[in-house]
Amino acid sequence: MTIIGIGIDIVEIKRIKIMMHHYPHQLPKKILSANEYMMYVHHHNKCNFLAKVFAIKESASKALGTGISQGISFYHFETYNNNLGAPKLKLLKNALKISKKLHIRKNHVSVTNEKKYLCAITIFEN
Repeated sequence: MTIIGIGIDIVEIKRIKIMMHHYPHQLPKKILSANEYMMYVHHHNKCNFLAKVFAIKESASKALGTGISQGISFYHFETYNNNLGAPKLKLLKNALKISKKLHIRKNHVSVTNEKKYLCAITIFEN
């Protein structure tokens, strides 16, 4: 397999916390899909959940080569966890169209976090 794209993003958790304070209802709805929102409402640490999803989607958009622009938004990606709790990524709408043009067949996502920062990396392969 050949690597098609690599994207990385780092988020300062305090920044997400401040944004959540200013936009408690708008921020989650701007970033999360309907499925992610259902997980968010029941999550015990909403700030870390939002930071994780934000970082994954940003890293995925960078790996795709577009960033969150050029017809790509947060709604074009959906995150979930496998049965072991590892983060997984699903491409939707325009992200899926671009991935087909680039012959992306597989993606890998990894997340790490500390007290102040959360980092995500996404790799796309054909």
